[in-house]
Amino acid sequence: MSKTKFSKQSIAASLLLLLCAAFSSFAQNTATLSISGEVTTPLELKSADLASFKQVSHKVKDRDGKEHEFSGVALIEILEKAGVTTGAKLRGENLAKYLLISASDGYEVLYSLAEIDPDFTDQVILLATTKDGQPLANGEGPFRIITPNDKKPARWIREVRSIKVAFAK
Repeated sequence: MSKTKFSKQSIAASLLLLLCAAFSSFAQNTATLSISGEVTTPLELKSADLASFKQVSHKVKDRDGKEHEFSGVALIEILEKAGVTTGAKLRGENLAKYLLISASDGYEVLYSLAEIDPDFTDQVILLATTKDGQPLANGEGPFRIITPNDKKPARWIREVRSIKVAFAK
């Protein structure tokens, strides 16, 4: 019978990896996404809440130049749940509405409602929660916007924390 020896460093490294994985899982499950502004029903969503929505996927090249499969919820579905003006009602002054999407580090991007609404575009903008079948890593998730038809991924905002709907006036 052989004995396996573990060094203090290998045990410490293993414990550190376990703690990082536990923290990442905790952060994924406790982080919230708020939807506010020109909505009829403000929302506070956790990753578990998004599981009740229809799930969609996109295979796209990320900044690393490699193709990845991102999965999550079509952004329009979340906006409709919050009561944002969409579809036939998205006309006239409502076409001056936009989304300001903010990340935990203060990074912000802007989308017009028409860019997201299926009555105006065939593109499905994704609020991703997984990448290649795994929860988004720290520094990327738990929520990330994927806009597959943008030539540059500059609006593929990571660590999304809030979406505010507002008028451009």
